[in-house]
Amino acid sequence: AFKRAVANLVNNAARFAEHVSVSAARRDGSLLVEVEDDGPGIPETEREHVFRPFYRLDHARNQDSGSTGLGLAIARDIARIHGGDIALSQSPLGGLRAVLKVPV
Repeated sequence: AFKRAVANLVNNAARFAEHVSVSAARRDGSLLVEVEDDGPGIPETEREHVFRPFYRLDHARNQDSGSTGLGLAIARDIARIHGGDIALSQSPLGGLRAVLKVPV
């Protein structure tokens, strides 16, 4: 299941960006997996909403992308089942940074 959460984050980034960076580190008793991209990003006011099943942004995203709007919802559910969570923020690459954090 954890592998699916990471895959969903990477696939989401790749769908909307040209460049994607993935890194992992162990820090303070947690595993952090960061996925960053140079895509259109997600406005701060929308970041929690995108974790709702079937929620999709209308602007800057291609509605014909084949996405169902479930990837981020599933990824967060998996992270929380493992005692962690996913946080979204602005990436230095210009797009979105998704950080999946779970205790180890």
